[in-house]
Amino acid sequence: MKQRKILLNESEIPEKWYNIVHDMPNKPLPPLHPGTKEPIGPEALAPLFPMELIKQEVTTDKWVEIPEEVRDIYKIWRPTPMFRAYGLEKVLDTPAKIYYKYEGVSPSGSHKPNTAVAQAYYNKMEGVKRITTETGAGQWGSALSFACQHFGIECEVYMVKISYHQKPYRKVMMNTWGAQVHASPTNLTEAGKKILAQDPDSPGSLGIAISEAVERAATDENTKYALGSVLNHVLMHQTVIGLEAIKQMEKAGDLPDIVVAPFGGGSNFAGISFPFLRLNLEEGKNIRCIASEPASCPKLTRGVFRYDFGDTVGMTPLLPMYTLGHNFVPAPIHAGGLRYHGAGVVVSQLLKDKLIEAIAHDQLECFEAGVAFARAEGIIPAPETNHAIATAIREAKRCKEEGKSETILIHLCGHGNFDLAAYENYLSGNLEKHEITSEEIEAALAQLDTPTIP
Repeated sequence: MKQRKILLNESEIPEKWYNIVHDMPNKPLPPLHPGTKEPIGPEALAPLFPMELIKQEVTTDKWVEIPEEVRDIYKIWRPTPMFRAYGLEKVLDTPAKIYYKYEGVSPSGSHKPNTAVAQAYYNKMEGVKRITTETGAGQWGSALSFACQHFGIECEVYMVKISYHQKPYRKVMMNTWGAQVHASPTNLTEAGKKILAQDPDSPGSLGIAISEAVERAATDENTKYALGSVLNHVLMHQTVIGLEAIKQMEKAGDLPDIVVAPFGGGSNFAGISFPFLRLNLEEGKNIRCIASEPASCPKLTRGVFRYDFGDTVGMTPLLPMYTLGHNFVPAPIHAGGLRYHGAGVVVSQLLKDKLIEAIAHDQLECFEAGVAFARAEGIIPAPETNHAIATAIREAKRCKEEGKSETILIHLCGHGNFDLAAYENYLSGNLEKHEITSEEIEAALAQLDTPTIP
């Protein structure tokens, strides 16, 4: 009998997060002060984050212990299942073996609670009363709302306006878990007012929403800020995914040749790929790790590597990243979680060192891939997830052309049950193919006056 589902038990939930910085041949460059442009230390992050998270942000320790209280909450949905995609293999008529690690079984339907629970826990331990954050498609805001409810912390979410209107039930989900949700940009912050003065009809962006959430935290001593991607500690928390996946692949008697995940700021890509990259760095394996991004926001494939702000207004430290420029406002595609101008520092350095790969897909190809997956495997993927599926399908077709039986592992980072309006647009032929032009990229980068990197 074919083994379709590969499961772990609760005792196999990882006890430690993996910090890839320890093993990187070239460590990330330091963040810079937004005003002086000089390197900053951990103390500069204290107004925004609890000290334990700041320590995790800067540590080079290889393993960081997961608090028992966090692991207990993880048990609500972890370990997450892995499946062999026999149906998709059959449809593609490929000799490739395709697996997917499914994070859609979490309470909020994506991988985001892995770090949301951890961040809420450390804030609670420091006596924080309120956390502000941004969210694109709503997965991160939902996850943090769920986590804050567990620890009795108020949650205030600035949701990118286009997604706020495209995905109303994400807002309802956050409200159900007790969060306040605002359509960003708003008139509640100076950052939001500035953007609206420039463009009253702004669809919003993650960079703008970050500016608003950071401002709220920086101006209230009882409030801290939480980020759902990009930062080192966030990426590290997500490695529970890849650490479980390695155990599951061992149970299946297999090891991936290719690991592929969607890419917005880096959290889901890092979560599944970093533990496999450890096998490359430590054991000399040759596992290809591919980040799949939207052609309308291609920071990895068409951006530049330089210092830039993580937000639009310029309140955050300057980070060394692949970026399209902090003023860049992506097209209002349905993969709202991937509409971010920059990439995480660690992922950016890995790409610069050619230890990972990146590819961009337009949204029509992605929805075609998502529908094919849903019909073959039964799960309707989130629009963000469809990018990874599109990459996997390309690789599976290549395997067929070349007569190779490679093993592909997809990070199915969330379900699309709240994204059916996007599928309706696709199925009715109302979804447009969109790819940013070179002129648009050049115009956005021309506005950058941040430090370059030699």
